[in-house]
This record gives sequence, C-alpha cells and structure tokens, in this order.
Amino acid sequence: MPTLLVVNASPRGDQSLSRGLSAMFVDRWRANNPDGRVIERDLMESNLPFVTMPWLGAYFTPADHQSAAMRDMLRLSDALVDEILAADHIVIATPVYNYNIPAVLKAYIDHVVRKGRTLGFSGEGLVHGKACTVVMASGGVYTEGSPIRDRDIATTYLRLILAVIGIEDVTVVAGGNAKSVDMGQMSREAFLDSFSAEIAAAAA
Repeated sequence: MPTLLVVNASPRGDQSLSRGLSAMFVDRWRANNPDGRVIERDLMESNLPFVTMPWLGAYFTPADHQSAAMRDMLRLSDALVDEILAADHIVIATPVYNYNIPAVLKAYIDHVVRKGRTLGFSGEGLVHGKACTVVMASGGVYTEGSPIRDRDIATTYLRLILAVIGIEDVTVVAGGNAKSVDMGQMSREAFLDSFSAEIAAAAA
C-alpha cells in the first residue's frame, strides 16, 4: 500500500495558501493511488518543543542506557521519524517568512534529523527510495529570472536538509506572489488553480 505523508506548517488554517496547495496534492495523489494511505502531520497542532539541553542529553544517550524520562522525551521525535520512514512520498507544505521557513518547521526538522535513524553516524543519509514534494507560498517570487532569486533561502535549505538524510528526489512547487491574495488582487481559488498543473505533475 503506497503511503503519503503530508506535513503542514502554516498557522493560517483554512485561509492558508500552502495548505490549499497540499490539499490539491492529496486529492490528485488519492486519485492516482485509490488504495493508498495518507498520514497527516499538522505542525501547528503537534506541540513541537524546541531542542533543549535535556532533549540533547536524551538524544546522545545510547538507547539501552536511556532512562524512562529520556525515552518519554524522545517519544514525539520517534513518532515523527517513524512517519517519514513509513512514507513513500512526503509533502512539505510551508509558507515563507523573511525568506526562510517558519520556526515550527525548523523545530520539526530538528526532531527528524536523528543519528542512527535518518542520519548515519558517519554523516550519510539513511532515508532512501522516497520522493518529496515541497509546496511553498511566498509573498515574493524567487523562481528563475527573478531579481531576488538569491534570497530563496527556504528552498535551498529544504533541498539541503532532505539530501542530508538521503532524499534527493525533490520537486518544488513555488507558489510565489501569494501577497496578491492578501492584497485582494487575486482570489484564493485563482491563485491555487494557477499551480494545478504543477501539482498534478508532482502527484503523478
């Protein structure tokens, strides 16, 4: 059974454009994989803690030496890693804030880049045979030919961190000029529809 993991990072709920793009992807993917399973991870509802000294202490302690408190501290991180390892295709849907990803998505990354699970002890990626589609909503346009393309830190970072854990089959659907919706220059539906072909291709 093919499995899709959908990670949503926007705080804007039903008004979110990145969530709208990921919902379009899910619809297309379900149509192509009627027997497939979808795992949804909403980072705004996951209460992800930032990395702390006690968390790092648990992380760097070998599993057979961890206390019950340490194992409990890593329980959510373990679940997030399990979701990635169970998936065949991963969708990361995120807004872009000040040229980069929001803090909640960075916290998620810190929980899933795990030595011995997604990252080898020599620095090699352990997550193989998976595809990832990144859908982004940004006020600016950072695609080829844009005068501010060099500010596209979010895409560069996500491609890098995915490659670090072994995922190199990455497609980016860059939803630029999202500010046109906030400014009333374009409807939400028209904005989303303008990326429908890219979403369909990525979900194929």
